[in-house]
Amino acid sequence: MKLDLASTAFLAQLAGMGGKPLHEMSAQEARIVGGAIAGAYPPGPEMASVREASVTSEDGGAFKVRVLSPVDGPRAVIVYYHGGGWVLGDIDQYDTLGRQLAKRTGAAVVMVGYRRAPEHRYPAAANDAWAALKWVDANLESIAGQRAPVIVAGDSAGGNLAAIVAQRAKAEGGPHISLQLLVYPVTDAGMDTASYAAPENQLLLNAPLMKWFWDHYAPDAADRSKTDASPLRAKDLSGLPPALLITAELDVLRDEAEAYGERLRAAGVPVTMKRFDRQMHNFFAMPGILPGAAAALEYVGEQIDRHLAKRAEVDAVIVAAPD
Repeated sequence: MKLDLASTAFLAQLAGMGGKPLHEMSAQEARIVGGAIAGAYPPGPEMASVREASVTSEDGGAFKVRVLSPVDGPRAVIVYYHGGGWVLGDIDQYDTLGRQLAKRTGAAVVMVGYRRAPEHRYPAAANDAWAALKWVDANLESIAGQRAPVIVAGDSAGGNLAAIVAQRAKAEGGPHISLQLLVYPVTDAGMDTASYAAPENQLLLNAPLMKWFWDHYAPDAADRSKTDASPLRAKDLSGLPPALLITAELDVLRDEAEAYGERLRAAGVPVTMKRFDRQMHNFFAMPGILPGAAAALEYVGEQIDRHLAKRAEVDAVIVAAPD
């Protein structure tokens, strides 16, 4: 199946601008290109409030979080880790998506500005992701006005971080995570699946660029094999939070992402998986440019609605149970 027309037109426009491929650029050059693309996104919905805070990681490094509070709610808190291969992207570029998520789901969205490679290599991003989750847990009442359900979420490298913190929360006995939303996540450093080799998948993200990301973030092969870099390699995935996993048909990461979903299922974790046909990697994070982004956002919203409704029903039964 071919790429949809909007994505094809976008790639043609990008190619018409000339310039060398991202994997031949420096990190700073590639960040400029990413920022220029994000500059075309429309402004997001108005929020009831927007505030920022500084969070300190376990190695003493600091990073910023942005709390987006919807007008109606919040009924949950989404801790969102942005994509960009641990090298590109930031919470400013993801602000529109964060606001759209907050409005659609009625959840406060905490955008995590984790430190990026190569200035801060592995395990800085993973440590920051964990510190952000603990900060949210410690400040849950001030963010949501109650002990609301916490959802960890992210796309691409951010999906990698969401999966990693879910595993760490299980290992350390909390914080409690109600749901993990993993959008075409990086789950393994092997880069040896069929979807990596397929010529039709070499689009906005391709095999050379993914290698460039790994080389910047975790140049040591021993580090890449660890579960807080490659969560698919964890021996036991049982007891993890329910997962909502989104993939794109034409994506080098498709196979490893879906393999993670299947391993979660095999371990007894409730998993909802949906592959978006005719979409490429990064489509979810391109609001206002690719129509597929709006369709995926609505699907995610519907699934979060169902999850929170089911959770509320269970809570009501527990509260009503006789002594």
